[in-house]
Amino acid sequence: MPDITRRNVLQQAALAAGAATLLGSRLNAAANTAPAWPTLFPDGFKNERVKTSGAEINVVHGGDGPAVLFMHGAPQSLCTWHQVAPEISKHHRMIMIDLRGYGDSSKPETLSDHSNQSKRPMALDGVEVMKHFGFEKFAVVGHDRGGRVGHRMARDHADKVTKLITIDIVPALYLYTHVTIDFVQAYFHWFNYIRAAPVPENEVKAQFEQMAQRATGLQAEYMRGMLLPGSIHSMCEDYRASASIDLKLDEEDQKNGVKVMCPLHVLWAAPPGGAMGRLYDVLGIWKNEGVSVTGRAMQGGHSLQEGNPKETAEEILNFLKV
Repeated sequence: MPDITRRNVLQQAALAAGAATLLGSRLNAAANTAPAWPTLFPDGFKNERVKTSGAEINVVHGGDGPAVLFMHGAPQSLCTWHQVAPEISKHHRMIMIDLRGYGDSSKPETLSDHSNQSKRPMALDGVEVMKHFGFEKFAVVGHDRGGRVGHRMARDHADKVTKLITIDIVPALYLYTHVTIDFVQAYFHWFNYIRAAPVPENEVKAQFEQMAQRATGLQAEYMRGMLLPGSIHSMCEDYRASASIDLKLDEEDQKNGVKVMCPLHVLWAAPPGGAMGRLYDVLGIWKNEGVSVTGRAMQGGHSLQEGNPKETAEEILNFLKV
């Protein structure tokens, strides 16, 4: 499928909308039926849909320099990177994807063991997307669920990942083997979403429909993506996989001594903006997962790329150039 440039999409949208404003009303929850990426990313960024061995992945890419794969969290999309894109794209080729099941990527078939939404095939999607663009080796930046996919990718495809940055997570195996009342209270959705379908799906759908009615800007875009058919179920399957098949894979790695071999840099939200730094020794936990691990807490809340984009972009660039 040919690339769709930001400029072409904007020109078509302007004709259809009669010169409607690019931001504001076009991101309004009631009117937002088209992807928002053209209004968010710099000129020259392109959109493409890449078919992998197990999914069709929505991609926005742009910039020049060494390649970096960016993966978002839940319930977000690739648009979460738009505030760091202007600076990072001056130095790197940014390949940003909607994870399978999220945003405008395809929704995988449901399997009884949740393996279609496991981090292993999600990581393979990313590797195959990068191969599509001609990159056999690349750095990875992952926030939230995307960081978990990056963690799996760095272990399954150690020959591909040159550097890894995770944002505001600790490994799921650690969390599920150290359950406390503080963890349950701070991350109740981890337990809510893994209940049998369709109970959590129906509850989340009702919640998101209400949120969409009043959402604006980036939140309206996230609600658009999450209310596409199959998105909420895929997100719940992602969490179900994390609590089942992914744990088995993580336990196997732990037993076999598999670690992240590339340089790993972990960022997390400093209190009071984030629970990870309040509840866990984030850097200490990650040092057990890799051979070269650095990291720091930052102000900005759980989504540092949105809450503190300037400093987050600087942190990413400084680590990637070391």
